[in-house]
Amino acid sequence: MTLSITEHLGGCHCGNLRLTLGLTRPAAEIPLRACGCSFCRGHATRTTSDPLGSVEIRAEDWSLVERYRFGTGTADFLICRRCGIYIGALCETKSGTRAVINTNCLESRAAFIRSPAPTDHDGESTSDRIARRAANWTPAIVHL
Repeated sequence: MTLSITEHLGGCHCGNLRLTLGLTRPAAEIPLRACGCSFCRGHATRTTSDPLGSVEIRAEDWSLVERYRFGTGTADFLICRRCGIYIGALCETKSGTRAVINTNCLESRAAFIRSPAPTDHDGESTSDRIARRAANWTPAIVHL
C-alpha cells in the first residue's frame, strides 16, 4: 500500500529558512504537542512529526541560522538569526536525521486544528530520548 503524502510549505518570517513537510495524514488529524520546557513555552510552539512522512530544510544563508542547543544537548533547535523564528528541531539518531516541526511556521498553520497535548520529557534518559525521537520524529533532509 502506498501512502499519500500531503506537502506543507513553511519557514521563517524573512524567508531565509524554508521547509517542505510531507505528512501522511490530513493536517486536521495530525496530533500536535506543546512541550513544557521553558524554550517551547517561550515560543508558544505547536509541534508535530510524522515518522512515515518527510521534511526537507533549506536556508538561503546558513550563517544566519542559529543551531541552538540546551538541556541534554541532543537536538539542534533551528532559529533564524535575522527574524527570530523557530521552525523546528533536528536530532541525529541511529536511524538518521529526524526532525520535529513547529506548525506555527507553516503557511497552512490554520489547518492544524487539534489542541496541542502537553508533553514533559524531564527525567527521560538521553538514550531513551534519542530512541523516542528516532521512532516518532520525521525523517529529515537538510540541504546545506
